[in-house]
Amino acid sequence: MKLLSVLFLPLLIGACSADARTFDPHDPRSPLHLVRSIGLPHVSGRIDHMALDRRSKHLFVAEYGNGSVDEIDLGLGKIVGRIAGLHEPQGVAWLPRQQEIAVASGDGLVGFYRGSDRQQVASLKLGDDADNVRVDERNGNLVVGYGSGALAVVDPAIHRVIRQLRLPGHPEAFELLGGRVFVNVPDARAIVIGDLDHGRVLTKLSTGTRFGNYPMAADASGARIAVAYRVPGTLSVMDAGSGASVYSAAICGDADDLYFHRDQVVVICGSGAIELIDNAGAHAKMAVATQRGARTGLLDPAADKLYVAVPAGRTAASIWELSFGEVQQRSR
Repeated sequence: MKLLSVLFLPLLIGACSADARTFDPHDPRSPLHLVRSIGLPHVSGRIDHMALDRRSKHLFVAEYGNGSVDEIDLGLGKIVGRIAGLHEPQGVAWLPRQQEIAVASGDGLVGFYRGSDRQQVASLKLGDDADNVRVDERNGNLVVGYGSGALAVVDPAIHRVIRQLRLPGHPEAFELLGGRVFVNVPDARAIVIGDLDHGRVLTKLSTGTRFGNYPMAADASGARIAVAYRVPGTLSVMDAGSGASVYSAAICGDADDLYFHRDQVVVICGSGAIELIDNAGAHAKMAVATQRGARTGLLDPAADKLYVAVPAGRTAASIWELSFGEVQQRSR
């Protein structure tokens, strides 16, 4: 684990929306500070989503192009294990009750691995293109998006599907709010609201002229849902109760993860930036330069940290650990 020396990060043309004030992550005025870069040796290709075991502070990274999932000990700042031989791993989750790692892959398989030694204990076939995963905090069930249009509810104690919610297209990111679920379905140009407990669609919201609604997030209270579109690059925030629009803002391109944090929405974009948008009403924006292709990340709100996956390119693949600055710094 070693701190990076200060280096120049050239801003990518078109990486940020035009009205965003942009910072280098080493700038002391930046809303996000680069604390360290954790290397991912021998990792090539696209890196997808991540999961965190908050007790042990171990981070799990789905390395889509590499066919692997790396386990990083954040205390040591290095990889301590790898699950290899996977086909396009996309979604990953930590199951605290079972002490298992769940991995959803492009071949439709969901694999379950012991946390102690990463040995596979079960495998479940879900058709094809098993993708985003979430853990239902009410009961510990695993929810997996897959195929031409479905969410599967899996009981991880028996590694079996216990319920399904059929959808009008392949699901991308989704958010669980109790028994309700909000699902991005870009192929249908829709956001679907469903009843997960009864496996039925409640309503379908058209995305209109916007397309590419891949990432989604819910705020801590469950009152707002944020969706990022790729065409055109737009953040849309809606009321979770009514589905009504609260506000929209132009954002950077190729967004694949976003989060509510403090009074901001944090959007991670593959165009080479992280944008932070004021969620309190003014919608002022700031941006932090990253690298092209770094479009997935994971927020640890308790630690005030953001982890961003940087694929191999101008530098070797790595995980950037970024820390949020003080509130007064962000308002300067």
